[in-house]
Amino acid sequence: MKKFKFTKYKNFATYALVIIVFVIVRSLIAGGVITNSLQGLLVPICAYICMTISLNLTVGILGELSLGHAGFMSVGAFSGLAAAACLKDAIPNGGLRLVIAIIIGALFAAIAGLIIGIPVLRLQGDYLAIVTLAFGEIIKNILNNLYVGLDKAGLHFSMTDSSALGMSGGTVLINGPRGAVGMSKLSTFTAGFILILVTLFITLNLINSRSGRAIMAIRDNRIAAEATGINITKYKLMAFVTSAAMAGMAGVLYAMNYSTIVPKKFDFNTSILILVFVVLGGIGNIQGSIIAAAILTILPEFLRFMQDFRMLIYAIVLIIVMLVTNNPTLKNGLHVLRNKIGLGMHKKQQEAGGGASDE
Repeated sequence: MKKFKFTKYKNFATYALVIIVFVIVRSLIAGGVITNSLQGLLVPICAYICMTISLNLTVGILGELSLGHAGFMSVGAFSGLAAAACLKDAIPNGGLRLVIAIIIGALFAAIAGLIIGIPVLRLQGDYLAIVTLAFGEIIKNILNNLYVGLDKAGLHFSMTDSSALGMSGGTVLINGPRGAVGMSKLSTFTAGFILILVTLFITLNLINSRSGRAIMAIRDNRIAAEATGINITKYKLMAFVTSAAMAGMAGVLYAMNYSTIVPKKFDFNTSILILVFVVLGGIGNIQGSIIAAAILTILPEFLRFMQDFRMLIYAIVLIIVMLVTNNPTLKNGLHVLRNKIGLGMHKKQQEAGGGASDE
């Protein structure tokens, strides 16, 4: 019961952290304190936070290393963009179109996660990392050669060039390596805030559920989990597909913040960047993922005045954070502090009960 209440308070603190930061940022924007360049980073920060949480579900909770998470992000991004463009005349409301695009992006990313997850999750360790890396590059190359057009007859697809679409008028939605051009910018900071809450709700409820305990049991000891009757394939696939779906949602939010988005944006470097956020925030630590993604996205912008030295300082900060977060002395200190907090809460409960437990 003590552990359950601690988890409940911890989850509440996570939601409260996101809400408080949103209110503070909104107040700063209203007061004209935040510059236009920083305001332009708010939606990408929200997208990166959702991506980091989703990858932490695979790396931290499931215990499998994925190096192709940007592939799911790109699947969600381009499918959501195409859906939003198709619904432009039918649904003039931009907010509703964004919601539908996010749902469609999550669905397509989940399907991609299911297709790749069935064969890949039979692998472990370095083999799984290599295959997911290959998957991310395959998706990027497919998008580089994908042409999608829309006219009165519907959608047209081609893998050669835009002239092969055979359209009578209409518009080209996805133009191969040029990506999606002239798209409506529907993403807002408020939409990003809501998506973070949705991502947190899905992740935290899954972690604290019976399925989440089964997933963590597989992470801790696969053989023992299988011996107790846990369906390894089922729960690994559940975590992987859920993670892919949330990455697809983040991809739609990110892509619809720009009028132009290219497949090259979702390459191997993006997957590594998200993995860096996960590692520095703490593997399996959802609150750390939120903080790391926000700070490390803003940091290069704050260091822009240093020009040539800003990326050097950024790298030094990453190294320092890595050393601090992997310091066993600090970890033991935090563990002792958490136990003391739990013990203090237990004593207060006994005092409120009139000492009945002592009797």
